[in-house]
Amino acid sequence: MPARGGSTTWHGDPIATHAQLANTDVRCEFTFEVDERVALAFQVAVAQSAGRLAIEELVVTLDGRAVDVSEVSMPDGGRVHLVRCGAGRLSLSYRAVVQAEPPLNTELTVADSLLAIRQSRYCPSDALEGFAGEEFDHLPADGDRARLVGDWVNSRLRYELGSSGPLDTAVDTLLKGVGVCRDFAHLTVALCRALAIPARLVAAYAPGLSPMDFHAVAEVAVDGRWQVLDATRLAPRHTLTRIATGRDAADTAFCTTIDGSAELVASSVIAFTDQVLPYDDHRTAVSIA
Repeated sequence: MPARGGSTTWHGDPIATHAQLANTDVRCEFTFEVDERVALAFQVAVAQSAGRLAIEELVVTLDGRAVDVSEVSMPDGGRVHLVRCGAGRLSLSYRAVVQAEPPLNTELTVADSLLAIRQSRYCPSDALEGFAGEEFDHLPADGDRARLVGDWVNSRLRYELGSSGPLDTAVDTLLKGVGVCRDFAHLTVALCRALAIPARLVAAYAPGLSPMDFHAVAEVAVDGRWQVLDATRLAPRHTLTRIATGRDAADTAFCTTIDGSAELVASSVIAFTDQVLPYDDHRTAVSIA
């Protein structure tokens, strides 16, 4: 969706019927109170690689009046929408109807692997190398190793809303033994990197997720391809719709304050598909567009 102001709607070609691909309807709404002025970077639009758009609409208003929005392309198809405004009630509404595309069989580049093997703000894999070596060195050094790390994270952490804060890293999550989806993903990513497995974080819309919200999963390099690991087991991986891809949550946050301040006072996220949700055993390899 090219950069436009205020309210934008784009209708593409009609969605074709495909026996294996579902049409996914995703929506989110946010309301902020702005005291003086603010510059925000929103990352809620589906990634350019995620599929073919039948409908996409982004509406941003301040006290009911349209606000200018500019779009910035990010790595791996991500899209950031920049908003600058003064005091008032800022509202954002986004909706897209997407037909998922089969993931491209694009091989990882050396640059991809280098970026995905480094420690990062929320995934300090260098601090976990000793632990990962002791805990996982007995695992086979093949494509199953990353999946088994995801299994381990699932068995060791308890999912609990509100159990972590915005500054918690993978180390904090490991010590507490509890977290939300981003904490499960951060620990999975950090442990895989500590085992020399390139890994990164994906923010996504997730039909079937309960409680409904944005979802965070790990994406790991196995046999030269990206595969999704979801240690929470809360949603089928097959129907995930990619929003953003990065080193960790610092790269994939749905909203980042660039300047000024704004208080989030209301939010909602919805994602559903027009087909029966597929069963996911979380053992088979799954890639997403």
